[in-house]
Amino acid sequence: MSRTPFLPERLRRSGACAALVLCSLIFVAPDVDAHGGVVYDEDLCVLNIGFLMAHFTGYQPEASGAEEFCEDIPEVGESVFVIDYLHEFMKEMPVDFRIINDVEDFGQYAKWEDVVGLDDIERETIFYLAPEKRADGVLTASYRFEKAGGYIGIVTARHPTEDKRYNAVFFFQVGGSGYGYLPLFVLLIVGVQLAYLAGTGTLQRFVRVHVYPRVGRK
Repeated sequence: MSRTPFLPERLRRSGACAALVLCSLIFVAPDVDAHGGVVYDEDLCVLNIGFLMAHFTGYQPEASGAEEFCEDIPEVGESVFVIDYLHEFMKEMPVDFRIINDVEDFGQYAKWEDVVGLDDIERETIFYLAPEKRADGVLTASYRFEKAGGYIGIVTARHPTEDKRYNAVFFFQVGGSGYGYLPLFVLLIVGVQLAYLAGTGTLQRFVRVHVYPRVGRK
């Protein structure tokens, strides 16, 4: 007799826990979803290159004019990357920019260790801008993407007098972003709803009326 009220109560508690997890992920996800070396700061994309920082902006003049994007590129085609140095010291440093295919599906968790561990980075490189000092503190690169998919951007800054290099590695999607956390949100919402229906007895009644009779007929 005591088992009947216990099950809905437990399910109600499960539903409450799932709801709390969902709310937590909604608030945390925007920060987690920042790709690799790029973070969001007051609506700006900031590229972390070791202890150095730069403002990262992308454009697709042919597709969207002066509209800015941060990392992910909406359309296949001509794309322009602009990296504004936020440290004066970077103007004295040769900086290069490379784009490679994400052949190992590192995704947004790509790190420098992953890149250097590739068998042949030159083979996977689709664009390379050689190291150069830029007195104006702005690196600009243009490349026409021919196919949608995942890519990894790599920025390397070389110390002007010491044998030190600082790297930024960031994943980006061309031709539309991935689903991100949407599938997880959907699953959590469905789970919360099922737990609620089970807690009120609606789910059990539905199973008794619609599922058990069909199973019995088979």
